[in-house]
Amino acid sequence: MINWGIIGVGNVTEVKSGPAFYKTPHSRLVAVMRRDARKAADYARRHGVPRWYEDADQLINDPDVQAVYVATPPDTHAEYAIRAMRAGKPVYVEKPMARNYRECLEMIRVSEETGMPLWVAYYRRALPAFLKVKACIENGEIGQPLTVNIRLYRQAAERNQQPGEMSWHVDPAIGGAGHFFDLASHQFDYLDFLFGPVSEVNGIAVNLAGLYPAEDTVTGTFRFESGVTGTGSWCFVAGQPAETDLIEIVGDSGKVCLPCFTHGDVILENRHGRQTFSFQNPPHISQNLVQQVVDELRGVGTCVSTKYSAARTSRVLDEMVKSYYSKKHPSE
Repeated sequence: MINWGIIGVGNVTEVKSGPAFYKTPHSRLVAVMRRDARKAADYARRHGVPRWYEDADQLINDPDVQAVYVATPPDTHAEYAIRAMRAGKPVYVEKPMARNYRECLEMIRVSEETGMPLWVAYYRRALPAFLKVKACIENGEIGQPLTVNIRLYRQAAERNQQPGEMSWHVDPAIGGAGHFFDLASHQFDYLDFLFGPVSEVNGIAVNLAGLYPAEDTVTGTFRFESGVTGTGSWCFVAGQPAETDLIEIVGDSGKVCLPCFTHGDVILENRHGRQTFSFQNPPHISQNLVQQVVDELRGVGTCVSTKYSAARTSRVLDEMVKSYYSKKHPSE
């Protein structure tokens, strides 16, 4: 049995991830931490967790906690992960891995130095629809993969908010950048899963609506070491009619498409015509990946989301927005 502690029991841990740690076989959630003691106690009561803390070090040093899930915003991912690894605890950390690639490298260094495993919550690598697309490509259903197109356009909830009401997702000091880091990180990590590391990347990031300090629109091109090329377009201030969520993978004899964030079908088009595949996600969407982490800790499996692949994704994200932030902070 693997005994887990969670640092940061906010919204992401209510349904998406938290219950996975006590519903997965051979896994148990024994402690949670949140700086707001009242909210930490409430979470522990509602989820049947024996202990709660308002200080991260208390959870990390709890002798019953064998592994730590860091579910805080990205500005503290590196800090808490490093503390836990130095205390001899394996770590599973939320995505993106950290605010930037530099912090990812430090996390990797400490993981290698201490011998403590480190995984990142890119759970799409273990979801059935995304695995179906991978199988279609590997089975030659679209022939030789040639190019990838990503489109993600969303409305801005921030249009009706004051600066103090806005989510940390649009505060670069906390998130590293804007919604692009939070959402495109899943897309780039999945493409890394399909095609391997990105070797070239160029991006243009701008703020068109002026609602918050982070970028709100990004356009980019990229190429994988495997030779596949790609383009991406992201806009988080679009009008409702323009809302789009699509990853399209084109080969020399067909294409396969799926949404990344809305629950939709996999569409395969090739010489056999058009086929549609529907899938059901687990109730707690990260549970398949949590199962892989637990299996690896028990020595009976391997997790497909590693510290190295996650850091590669952060490097790509940094490159995509660097022109925007270098203009804002030219001395850095």
